[in-house]
Amino acid sequence: MISFALHGVGVSGGIAIGRAQLVSHAMFEVAHYTVPAARVDEEVARLDLAIREVQQELAALLGAMKRAGEVPGEFGAFVDVHGMILSDPTLSEAPKKIIAEQRCNAEWALTQQMNVLIDQFDQIEDPYLRERKADVVQVVERVLKRLMGKPGTLPGAVAEERTILVAHDLSPADVIQFKQHHFAAFLTDLGGVTSHTAIVARSLAVPAVVATHNARQMIHDGELLIVDGTNHVVIVNPDRAVLAEYRLKQTEHDLERQKLRRLRGKPAQTLDGHRVELNANIELPGDLGQVVDSGANGVGLFRSEFLYLNRDGLPTEDEQFEAYRAVAAGLAGKPVTIRTFDLGADKQKAELEGLSRVAPNPALGLRAVRFCLAEPKLFLTQLRAILRATHYGRIRILIPMLASVAEIDATLAMIEQAKESLRDRGEPFDADVEVGGMIEIPAAVLAMGGFLAKLDFLSIGTNDLIQYTLAVDRSDEAVSHLYDPLHPAIIKLLALAIGAANRARVPIAVCGEMAGEVALTRMLLGLGLRDFSMHPADLPAVKQRVLTSDVAASRPIVDRMKRTDSPVKLAALLDRLNA
Repeated sequence: MISFALHGVGVSGGIAIGRAQLVSHAMFEVAHYTVPAARVDEEVARLDLAIREVQQELAALLGAMKRAGEVPGEFGAFVDVHGMILSDPTLSEAPKKIIAEQRCNAEWALTQQMNVLIDQFDQIEDPYLRERKADVVQVVERVLKRLMGKPGTLPGAVAEERTILVAHDLSPADVIQFKQHHFAAFLTDLGGVTSHTAIVARSLAVPAVVATHNARQMIHDGELLIVDGTNHVVIVNPDRAVLAEYRLKQTEHDLERQKLRRLRGKPAQTLDGHRVELNANIELPGDLGQVVDSGANGVGLFRSEFLYLNRDGLPTEDEQFEAYRAVAAGLAGKPVTIRTFDLGADKQKAELEGLSRVAPNPALGLRAVRFCLAEPKLFLTQLRAILRATHYGRIRILIPMLASVAEIDATLAMIEQAKESLRDRGEPFDADVEVGGMIEIPAAVLAMGGFLAKLDFLSIGTNDLIQYTLAVDRSDEAVSHLYDPLHPAIIKLLALAIGAANRARVPIAVCGEMAGEVALTRMLLGLGLRDFSMHPADLPAVKQRVLTSDVAASRPIVDRMKRTDSPVKLAALLDRLNA
């Protein structure tokens, strides 16, 4: 057998070794045929039945896992999302019209409507929202399997060896069954870092590589695979030497993970005495278990927009309040920073709010705080919910994508209006709640004086800061290689922002993906950063790097990095820093 390697995007680290098990992909097998006029109603009924069966299937899976006590917090939300997609008329009703008008089979009508929805998602600039099209595809896949008489669940694991699933794509519902079947890992042709499937994989600590493009076509059932989620590589039919090397790496990785867990209760402090705050990023209240398990000091970023997405209508004030209160109460006094919703002006959300305007480029349009200020009723609803929750824990409010002092003034005025409303209702809240702003736009770094004078704290969103500085959409494969956290301009902007905040004695954190990159920890410490917020799974490794760092020794190298314009020299200096 020929040995070869495939490269993709590692969305969950670790090493797995096992036999390939291919998952069928119904999309490849959809036929198109004409239905006699007399059988159109029968075809519509067949579609309705398949949708009901998938709804029952998801509900049964969730129920079984709840009874087993093994359901991660995210999974309940994903089941709800997929259930709402199944119930949405754009997917459940529109294909019936296609069946009637074109007299075609249900499978074909469903895939045609799916393609219409995917085209709409492809017009969205925001990478998170654009990847939600994967949820639509996954739901359609499950319905198609029912229509075509195929099981919707995954096959059982091979008894004698751990199994690695190979698929064109997998839904979160599929991935969650790893818990029941003990799959070692998975790899897919499609997917991205911010996909729901990636989030579930990280929460389960399952090694995974996505976006391999053609793994499903190139790998055969039963072939021996090595999945290296840390280095984004899959090795097919490894020879004895490679297999032995990876078995050793796997053992070392498992031992290292066990050692890192022992650091959970240890304060994060550098060798030369600098105390560092390590917080966790979360999307939903169900993530709290991971936060506690990681030993985080608190929640540095609660992405509240996850409560708004993929649902019929916006959550009410009481729904939001209950979610925020659950997080605050669950952390028992540890701080929680809630970012107000960061949504783009995409068509789906515009329709939901009754808005007629659709931005040609949402990334540069009406998103985040701009959208909030343009829709004061929605914004006040969220602000009241957050303020009410401050009575139950240490909550701070974080405003995304600020670009000017005028936006800060308008936001603070809205917060005061929300406070006054709660006073009129006689509801308790923390009148002195801290309000901070996200530094995500180069203009914000260059005009930080006003930010520092008016805000209680700052948080750097490196994902957007890099995107806007370099004019690179990292989810676009054609230019994603240009997305570079070590670009000289990024280092200079970080140095400017962190330095200005420290001189003004205003707390500043980094909550983008750079915070969870162990290779960048010492550089950020050398720039003066003392507050990191990251995915809970990344926290133990970053803590270990903090504990073995000497800021005073690192600073001369970091100072050279700030003055360097050569990417090659920057990479060499970073290697010296981590030596």
